[in-house]
Amino acid sequence: MKLNVNGKGRMADVDPDMPLLWAIRDHLHLPGTKYGCGIAQCGACTVLVDGHAVRSCSMSVADAQGSQITTIEGLGGDHPLQVAWLKLQVAQCGYCQSGQIMQAAALLAANPKPTAEDIELAMAGNICRCGTYQRIKAAIKEAAGAV
Repeated sequence: MKLNVNGKGRMADVDPDMPLLWAIRDHLHLPGTKYGCGIAQCGACTVLVDGHAVRSCSMSVADAQGSQITTIEGLGGDHPLQVAWLKLQVAQCGYCQSGQIMQAAALLAANPKPTAEDIELAMAGNICRCGTYQRIKAAIKEAAGAV
């Protein structure tokens, strides 16, 4: 199956019903997208599909065909969110952070100057077991100032 991932056409010899998460990680070798719960509840597997935050564990490869898919690797290392994440030392264990950043990237693309309430609502479905929510929110505000 042909997928457009991070601006490049990529071939993945996979079952069309395979979750996009596994195609990204195991077949396209982009390990930044993480497996968390497998039921689209935690947000660790969040990627952008046509600019919208999507839980890749619950989207099939077939459903992703023809879309622009962006993973954490596709943001590049100089995205304002990644800069803010490092500056404010958001991550503790770091496992959920790629999903957090991708969810935040969708928010900032849709709303470059979000309020605290906008951030709270947009990020509500992303779980951080380390509890770095205050730093996550601060980093999003910091990045919004740089966008």
